[in-house]
Amino acid sequence: MRKRYDKAFKAKVALDAMKGEKTLQELSQLFEVNQSMIALWKRQLIEQAAQVFEKAGKEKKAADETERKTDLLFQQIGQLQVENEFLKKKGSSPF
Repeated sequence: MRKRYDKAFKAKVALDAMKGEKTLQELSQLFEVNQSMIALWKRQLIEQAAQVFEKAGKEKKAADETERKTDLLFQQIGQLQVENEFLKKKGSSPF
């Protein structure tokens, strides 16, 4: 069974690896994690570090836009359902 590590633990290990005060082997023994995992977490930290400094407004703006589009689509679905029911009733009446 695979062992799962939480984000905080991965960040702590990766930051310790970034400091360079201890070798991967020492960190591996200290945290009881495979050296390749520590190297992977360190690489991920380096690659994704720029995302930490992105403006939070961009994410909120994108989420708001998605929510607005979803609301509009639900509104259109409701309108089409009403029209469909109306046409079904009108088509089945003898007049």
